Amino acid sequence: MAEASQTGGQFELPIRVYIEDTDAGGIIFHAKYLHYMERARTEWVRSRGVELRAGLAENISYVVQSLSISYCRPGRLDDLLQVSADLVQCGRVWMEFEQKVVRVSDNALLAAARIRVACIALDTGRPRRLPASISALMAAASNNQPE
Repeated sequence: MAEASQTGGQFELPIRVYIEDTDAGGIIFHAKYLHYMERARTEWVRSRGVELRAGLAENISYVVQSLSISYCRPGRLDDLLQVSADLVQCGRVWMEFEQKVVRVSDNALLAAARIRVACIALDTGRPRRLPASISALMAAASNNQPE
């Protein structure tokens, strides 16, 4: 399988569809797309030198605040997918990504989503400012200043 790639603010992660990802007919179960997108966002952050475990030690976590997804075509067992994560906007306590899942063999768009991820304090579950290091990475990647 190919390695993850990054251009500008966009990150791409290759993922193979396994039997555990599919329903009885060999079609990707709809919730699995969210798993793929979560992996791509996590690897997007990691590719910029940020370890999520360090945030946990500092009482920081990230949660999906909102999500809008469109399923366009079915993916199937053994497909090789390219899952992208592109930071499109950020604020003081959130990051918003556009994400796509594309089948490599025919470049077919399988799913597209817009996902807002909020920063929270682990102990209270309340929103908190993005750490300065993350904010700087987000601003550089999106070419936007936090709102």
